Amino acid sequence: MTAVTSLRNRGQAVAAVARRDGARRLMARSLRTAADRVAGGEPPPLAVRADHLIAPAADLDREWRPNRSGPLVINWITNPPNEGSGGMSTLMRSIALLEGRGHQCRIAVLFKGLRRDLADARRTAHERFPEVRATVDDLDDGLRPADAVVATAWPTAYALRATARTGVPFYLVQDHEPSFYPASSDAVLAEETYRFGFHGMTAGRWLAGKLDRDHGMCCTAFDLGVDLATYRLAEDASGSGRRNGVVFYARPDTPRRGFELGMAALALIARRRPDVPIHLVGQRLSLRHPGFAFTNHGHCSPAELAAIYSACTVGLVLSLTNLSLLPAELLATGCIPVMNDGENTRASFTNRHARFARPDPEALAAAVEAVLEDPGTPAARAEAAASVGSLAWEHVADRLELALGRGIDRWLADHP
Repeated sequence: MTAVTSLRNRGQAVAAVARRDGARRLMARSLRTAADRVAGGEPPPLAVRADHLIAPAADLDREWRPNRSGPLVINWITNPPNEGSGGMSTLMRSIALLEGRGHQCRIAVLFKGLRRDLADARRTAHERFPEVRATVDDLDDGLRPADAVVATAWPTAYALRATARTGVPFYLVQDHEPSFYPASSDAVLAEETYRFGFHGMTAGRWLAGKLDRDHGMCCTAFDLGVDLATYRLAEDASGSGRRNGVVFYARPDTPRRGFELGMAALALIARRRPDVPIHLVGQRLSLRHPGFAFTNHGHCSPAELAAIYSACTVGLVLSLTNLSLLPAELLATGCIPVMNDGENTRASFTNRHARFARPDPEALAAAVEAVLEDPGTPAARAEAAASVGSLAWEHVADRLELALGRGIDRWLADHP
């Protein structure tokens, strides 16, 4: 092949990409190619897209001002909604809550690889989250003007920083994502997003305090909500609902949930209390030599989880970073949660019915056994369930609106 022919073919390929994907995607592709060359010819094994990583920070027009009275228009930059994580469910519920308050929301999906199936993302969003009315579009097609733009995971924070700004920038932080990685480029790049100057909306008070203390990030915290229509006390005051069992949130695919630590504690409980049924939820397991008997329920619907919790006396929940939804959901059914003791759990869950123990198999097993030996009366379980009554999701909407107002006011003060 001659040089002229090669150049002609390359030009035809570029023109085809431009016709198919548009100029914006062609620019993104060029930036990715340049970043790959910097990395030595192979795409860097990073969670963030290369073009977003090396792009200069965008900014808003000096004359632009957000709406400060009445409903807001909010763009959300998200991962594809086919993720099955609890974080995606909380995100979509947050969008639905704000839509219920009259705010207009739009979802811009960040596709990271070569495969970008927008039709599948739209179908999944509609099927999994039918209460969400927001449009679902491809981020690379651009963002329409809005009052606020919300990053929802650390790679999307880089996307927001690099994208032509269409609103005041916010950052929905549901966990300390640098802790998801060993010492690595991903870890330090995730941590850097907390210094971008976006106003934080954090799931829980521990995150808000940590981001403020370690990175000077302004945040407004909200407590994770509980679906009180699903998670509720299923026994009457006479005590006819007999309980006996331990439930453990077992997700080996999510290291921050301390699967191995929890299984070691359960092995001690099973050895000393062979009469107590042990239930595992969260993920389908295939263990060759588990060491003790248990019922593996795998991934369950909320209604199925509520039924399992209602049959158990105590739930073992380990959170090595931010707290999960489970402690409050367990309490709503009258099941007492036992958690690893730490600043992250204590700061996020100040409930007198919860139990805490050192992150050690013996200490955790002893805390679980203490609840089994003194499970409390039906009246005590009803009191425990009532203690999370203020965590209805409607209260989360109040905090989200407060965060949006604070962030816009702060931006206006910085841009007189």
